[in-house]
Amino acid sequence: MTGGPEFDQREDPVEYLARQIQLRGMTVPAVLFLESSRPYRPLGSQAMLFFDPSLRGLFGVESIAVQRILADEHGIDRLIERLEEIDEEPGCDA
Repeated sequence: MTGGPEFDQREDPVEYLARQIQLRGMTVPAVLFLESSRPYRPLGSQAMLFFDPSLRGLFGVESIAVQRILADEHGIDRLIERLEEIDEEPGCDA
């Protein structure tokens, strides 16, 4: 890894990704993007190949865990739910 936060393989990838999004102050835009991209989700796994270098740079981790979340309908729904929960937590104004 180079310079990014360390991802613990035992950590829930949804929780890790949600917290990284929160730390960057991107919770609301991420939820909006994920919700608006619902019609295009079948293309998601293919798009992940294209965005792989960007995701590595943004999150500083191997993107396999992120790729699995974003390529799976249930994973995206879990991520949206967690982002909404984080946004409602007191004191989490990123």
